[in-house]
Amino acid sequence: MKYQVLATDYDGTIAFEGRVDQETVDALRRVRDAGAALLLVTGRELTDLFNTFDGIDLFDRVVAENGAVLYDPSTRQIDQLAAAPPPELVDRLTREQIPLSVGHSVVATVEPHEQAVIAAIHDLALDWHIVFNKGSIMALPAEVTKATGLRAALEALHLTAETTIAVGDAENDLVFLRCCGLAVAVANALPTVKAIADVVTEGARGAGVIELIEQWLSGAVDTVAVNQAREQSRSGSSAITSR
Repeated sequence: MKYQVLATDYDGTIAFEGRVDQETVDALRRVRDAGAALLLVTGRELTDLFNTFDGIDLFDRVVAENGAVLYDPSTRQIDQLAAAPPPELVDRLTREQIPLSVGHSVVATVEPHEQAVIAAIHDLALDWHIVFNKGSIMALPAEVTKATGLRAALEALHLTAETTIAVGDAENDLVFLRCCGLAVAVANALPTVKAIADVVTEGARGAGVIELIEQWLSGAVDTVAVNQAREQSRSGSSAITSR
């Protein structure tokens, strides 16, 4: 196969309302059986993921917290790829009664609280940024994205972005879709994601991922050309380079 890796988002991509159906799990297992690698690239915190999804062991690596954490299901090792949340940021948002979830690095909330988070980052002079994900808001160190987390996962497995298929649906997926060999948007993806995708599935969420896997294993995606809109946007994104 031309592509050796499938890197997939979780919510809205393989999962619907937080759950992955058995048909999608079976399709992911076929990827492993074919000798390809599976990566989960999600904005969720690991604890939340563990409590929600019992199929984590299917994956060779899990990139969590939008690129800040790398997890190896085979060894249960957790590598923190980014700095812990600044206490002053958490304290300020807590005093302002902003609903928060605090992970190894991510500080997460929901719309419409993004302006409070932006103001706190500015006032505290932090080198942090916020990432949108369909109504969710994540604050992270400025250099941390799904692309940087994916790079760490690929390097750990001695694989490359050029041989990776990435599939997603939301704003925070754009950066890692841009830098992989093939970018796929499921049918329910945001228009901005579809605009740069090389392939848009007919099915939504898990059905779309199953569709992609069937086409991939049959060799049908090997000749898909890169979307010129994605090619042009790469210069403004965080690139993943081969080692």
